[in-house]
Amino acid sequence: MPRLQEIRDNLTARITEAQREGWLGEIAGLEATLAAAEEKLHSMDQLATHHGPIKLGMPDFRRSTGRET
Repeated sequence: MPRLQEIRDNLTARITEAQREGWLGEIAGLEATLAAAEEKLHSMDQLATHHGPIKLGMPDFRRSTGRET
C-alpha cells in the first residue's frame, strides 16, 4: 500500500507538470492511471478495514516428527 501511495503522489506531480507544459495527450493517460491507482487504494483500504488479521496459532509438529510425549 505505501508503494501505491507513492505512485499516486508521483502521478499527481506528473499531471501538474503535463498541465504546465501543455501536454494534453499525456494528461489524459496520467489521469486514467491515477484513477485506477486511487480505486485500488480504496479497495485495499476497504479490505483492511473489514478484515483484520487472522490468528492461526503456532503449529505443533510433535506428532508428525514422532516426538510426542
